[in-house]
Amino acid sequence: MKKNYNYTRPKLYLPEYGRHIQKMVNSLLEIEDRDERTRQAKAVIAVMGNINPLLRDTADFTHKLWDHMFIMSDFRLDVDSPYPRPSREDLTVTPRRMEYPQSYISHKHYGKYVARIINSLKDKERTDSMLRAVDDVAHYMRAKSFEYNHEHPNNEIIIKDIKRMSADTIEIDEATLNNLRNDYKQPFSARQQSGRNGAKQGAKKGAQSRAGKSLSRAGHGQRQQKNAVKHN
Repeated sequence: MKKNYNYTRPKLYLPEYGRHIQKMVNSLLEIEDRDERTRQAKAVIAVMGNINPLLRDTADFTHKLWDHMFIMSDFRLDVDSPYPRPSREDLTVTPRRMEYPQSYISHKHYGKYVARIINSLKDKERTDSMLRAVDDVAHYMRAKSFEYNHEHPNNEIIIKDIKRMSADTIEIDEATLNNLRNDYKQPFSARQQSGRNGAKQGAKKGAQSRAGKSLSRAGHGQRQQKNAVKHN
């Protein structure tokens, strides 16, 4: 008995339709009469729609089926299609190559947009809006520095970084930087502080509960003494 494995069979262009549909499409290529070939192709399209009902929810359901049939025939089927015939070049178009940005980031923990903002501000006039923008950038840099180092940021380093990224054209006063409101989180100190406060509150509650229990025992003992005196 001769064994028939899949790797010895002809290639399936669209395996989701199965080998029987592939044989139907191959049989269309052997029909010489064009009208008969077109009529048989429409019958194959109806069978393909029943086998793959998921395509019915998509737009241009019949158009997709005709395109799939041309693909399964290796673009050799010549029938009167109600839609334009696809070509091999249309389906094998090489996508446009996307250029990867090659910009160098001098201070990666600040991000690339901080350097771009400072570069755009270095040629601006010293107006109030420009100074506020520099303060906002310094505020953001201090927050990112805390996220990166997990410690309180050093204002001197931030001032030097702003001056270096602006090519010595923007200088910010350290006193102004110190007056900026701190929005960066302090999870370590807050966690420790909450732990100490929680311990103090727990100790206070424990002392109150022990005092309440001792008072209740003392009151119970006094009531027992009074009852004993009455019986005597």
